[in-house]
Amino acid sequence: MQENLERLAKRPLVCASAGNWGQAMAWSCRALQRKLTVYAARNANEFKLARIREVGAEVRLFGEDFDSAKAEAKRWCDEAGAVFVEDGAAAEVSEGAGTIGLELLRGGASFEVLLMPLGNGALATGIGRWVKAHAPNVQVIAVAASGADAMAASWRAGKVVERASVQTIADGIAVRVPVSEAVDDMRGTLDDVVLVEDDAIQRAMRLVWRHAGQLVEPAGAAGVAAMLAHPHWRGLRVATVLCGSNLTGDQIARWLA
Repeated sequence: MQENLERLAKRPLVCASAGNWGQAMAWSCRALQRKLTVYAARNANEFKLARIREVGAEVRLFGEDFDSAKAEAKRWCDEAGAVFVEDGAAAEVSEGAGTIGLELLRGGASFEVLLMPLGNGALATGIGRWVKAHAPNVQVIAVAASGADAMAASWRAGKVVERASVQTIADGIAVRVPVSEAVDDMRGTLDDVVLVEDDAIQRAMRLVWRHAGQLVEPAGAAGVAAMLAHPHWRGLRVATVLCGSNLTGDQIARWLA
């Protein structure tokens, strides 16, 4: 076992990201003094890519969307003998996200519904598993973008459902090819998955900015967008997670004005 761990420690690490996962991986790898290569789409958010580079990771651009970049990253890892760390597939990533659930329930469940952005699934399933284990009466709802509904369709079908393309401003949850492990994890963890349109996401971003002073990117505002788009939760105590604040100056001008 020790020999395998030592051999693994010498191999370069690789991930694919729309931005936030890559930043987290880059930060961790810098702390551990490990080399990291992050694959991203050619049209990925430049602000996010700049932050990844600033933390010390190499960024390689490939394809027109996140899943194309991920496929190329996996191909290169097979060729180069590198280790691919996949968001949504690695259990440790979901466990890390689960600590947010611990924080939410500190002092007891003060809410009846929990809304979480649904990208590759690690955030929603990690938090959802902790909440379901410690506050089973809380409704755990994941939120996907209408223009990127592959994860929602997979949850309903109980198997991976791919899409030919995605079309949403919420790049952080723009999944076209779901991770099979994440689809399995959603079963028994999520009570429902709802979809939100981009206009609801923009309204949510403006609401959070104007009333809470928080700069939140589209994927991070998905939970608030669901509250706006699905009024049947009115009268209930609803919690959500605001995650990600990576917006370019142009995006701020277009979406928060």
